[in-house]
Amino acid sequence: MQRARPIAIITALFILGVSGARSSHSVLRANARVDQTQARASIGILLLAHGGQPEWNGHVEAIATAAGATGPVEVAFGMASRPAIQGAVDRLEARKVTEIVAVPLFISSHSSVVTSTAYLLGLRPDMPADLKVFAKMNHGPGGGHGAATPAADAHAGHAATPAETVDGTVPVKHTVPIRMGSALDAHPIVADILTDRAAELSQNPANEVVILVAHGPVKADEDAKWVDNMQRLAARMTKIRAFARIETLTVRDDAPAEIKAQATAHLRATVEKATAEGKRALIVPLLLSYGGIEKGIRRRLEGLDYAMSSQALLPDARLATWVQEQAARGSN
Repeated sequence: MQRARPIAIITALFILGVSGARSSHSVLRANARVDQTQARASIGILLLAHGGQPEWNGHVEAIATAAGATGPVEVAFGMASRPAIQGAVDRLEARKVTEIVAVPLFISSHSSVVTSTAYLLGLRPDMPADLKVFAKMNHGPGGGHGAATPAADAHAGHAATPAETVDGTVPVKHTVPIRMGSALDAHPIVADILTDRAAELSQNPANEVVILVAHGPVKADEDAKWVDNMQRLAARMTKIRAFARIETLTVRDDAPAEIKAQATAHLRATVEKATAEGKRALIVPLLLSYGGIEKGIRRRLEGLDYAMSSQALLPDARLATWVQEQAARGSN
């Protein structure tokens, strides 16, 4: 019996050693998970949006809140507004992020606002000419701007503030790396939302023509790129729901009067063609949020027979997923 005691003691020590090793491994794994969580949290999202009325801004803030479930998010409202962007960058750095990913919540990447923002973030060497125009606008915390250009009346409702005291064309200051994702462009989530908007109007898809209508840029080459992305969206939508066909066009509100008139004629002709074929015309605006442009579309279509979506892309929780996806891509 006395010989058995050393064996029992050795066995007990072995068991304690194995248990301790397992415990150590568990602690290491737990620490690794914490480190991974902290690494993810160190990436901050700079959400860029045009800005508008309180309701418009509220939709964007809701997206920011939802996207913030995975890490810090700060919003910069405005058209390449240096003060707004600098403020958001400063807030992210104050939250101890080690990298910032800018996500432009805009319809298209082919926009002077987006390229001007990229310049302000130090992501392109040449300054877009339009940035000088944006810098002269009065930007407030809600992204508002005054009537510095003919485009101002198309974005009514923004509150003006005193002129910027800092040169709005100088890139922002930052101490952590900044990357930038893409705008909405032809993302599948956008196609899904647009399909749902059309479906809400639909009665008989096979006898309906969906007409995607976007604001569009001033320059012809940029407009062609907008329409190309819209056609890609239409192709995705067709795979989801079998409408008679899906047309795409822009109204180009900010373009010279002659170009704007041509865009209006194109829109009316597209609706009239569908009607002449005995089909219903379903107008689905490709706008981030309603705030005035949709009213202009209705004015252009006075006297014609059509149905129009009561809601733009926002509000829609799926756009928070898009923000997170763009941040993940931009941080690679």
